[in-house]
Amino acid sequence: MADEIANQTVSVRKAPPAGAEMTLLIVDDDSPFRQRLARAMEKRGFTVADVETVAEGLTIAHGSQPPAYAVVDLRLADGSGLDVVQALREARPDMRIIMLTGYGNIATAVAAIKAGAVDYLPKPADADAVEAALLDHKEALPPPPDDPMSADRVRWEHIQRVFQQCDRNVSETARRLKMHRRTLQRILNKRAPKQ
Repeated sequence: MADEIANQTVSVRKAPPAGAEMTLLIVDDDSPFRQRLARAMEKRGFTVADVETVAEGLTIAHGSQPPAYAVVDLRLADGSGLDVVQALREARPDMRIIMLTGYGNIATAVAAIKAGAVDYLPKPADADAVEAALLDHKEALPPPPDDPMSADRVRWEHIQRVFQQCDRNVSETARRLKMHRRTLQRILNKRAPKQ
């Protein structure tokens, strides 16, 4: 019995600061993900508003009651989530903003922090990770992930991001990546490596 208890992992959730305003804005154009995250955060005590466009995010940022917390996707159908982050930061300097992205790299993380985000999480992020990032007011680095992406997966994600940024032009992508065009075509024709 004692061994069973010792081997169990316990998920410890951070409690919000006493008397803290628990309003949260989620800006993400992936509707199923956004709605799932909104429900999960409501169960954790947040009052959630969720929108899917930059325009809607800016409307809330410029409204009379900007939220205390925000989770913003980097790439939205009508523009960049960085624009929303900047507007939210200007509207409420004490807001804790988390940037989400499916294209995790150092340049994106730096851009998110410069725009005013306090943390940056790769998608799909679960509600526990989002809550921890929103409520953790320490400036220390987070612990390493339990299951980080493999080097092959990181390489594949980077190639896909550059390919998208080059408007899916194989020749231009190969030139920018300093890679032979045929090699790039073989990589693009393969499925994503497992995490």
